Amino acid sequence: MSKENESSALPSLYQTVKDNNLLSHKGHSKSLGQNFLFDPQIIAKIVRVAGSLKGFDVLEIGPGPGGLTRAILEQMPDKLFAIEKDPNCVTALEKLTQVSQGKLQVIKEDAANIKPQSLSQNPLKIIANLPYNVGTNLLLFWLKDLSKIASLTLMFQKEVALRITANPSSKDYGRLTVLCQYLCNVERVFDLPPHVFKPAPKVFSSVVHFIPKPLTTEELALTPFLEKVTATGFGKRRKMIRASLKELFGEDALKNTLDSLGLPETERPENLTLANYVELAKKLKEINLAVYNKNF
Repeated sequence: MSKENESSALPSLYQTVKDNNLLSHKGHSKSLGQNFLFDPQIIAKIVRVAGSLKGFDVLEIGPGPGGLTRAILEQMPDKLFAIEKDPNCVTALEKLTQVSQGKLQVIKEDAANIKPQSLSQNPLKIIANLPYNVGTNLLLFWLKDLSKIASLTLMFQKEVALRITANPSSKDYGRLTVLCQYLCNVERVFDLPPHVFKPAPKVFSSVVHFIPKPLTTEELALTPFLEKVTATGFGKRRKMIRASLKELFGEDALKNTLDSLGLPETERPENLTLANYVELAKKLKEINLAVYNKNF
């Protein structure tokens, strides 16, 4: 869709919001975690982070009145799937769908119920200003299967972005950090202050760019064990790993594992590196396989 076609056939974003009463009911946007962006320069900057969209299909979550949607369409993706559960926003997107020359498909559904790969056989880029109340859960859902996903350019509240991109031995470092950085190369690209949104949230937001790593089948198969180790370890992050991981490995097996990896039993979960957690996951997989073979 060209800018000329857009300007001649579409009302402004502000007019779209007004015409469809998207902010007329107190608490409406807040209840759905919606915070709309109107500044075209900021919106275009977000889309640029995703790189060229030609030859890709794009998935957007919670398009609202369609500001980010318009900017994505201007970059000529093969197809844009926009998942929106708010019926008022679905109605607001009808004119944009009509002028998109068949490129925009709006899907009235909860994004948590749709695997991106079910929408297209083509490589996908996910670009979204995620609702704050579902952002982390959606990310974890997508991380379970990154096949055919070329990149994810996602906006979270800054607190979540800091957790995703944290370094070991910091207060933000945790399970989400390890899982994201094992599966993807991640970068917090820029932050946005509350006043650029309508309604303004109480927190800063951050755009994070993810590029899935080309992991082997064996490396991907390690993910469930990495999830177990991090969930157990960070579930008791104030304890030393000899206490926090004992229930998962067993006391003797844990001591042998830590000795073989050169990790002090007195270390705490937030001080272990990504490489440390990967090695622990490998050991846990070996232990589970040995138990399975013994029983069968």
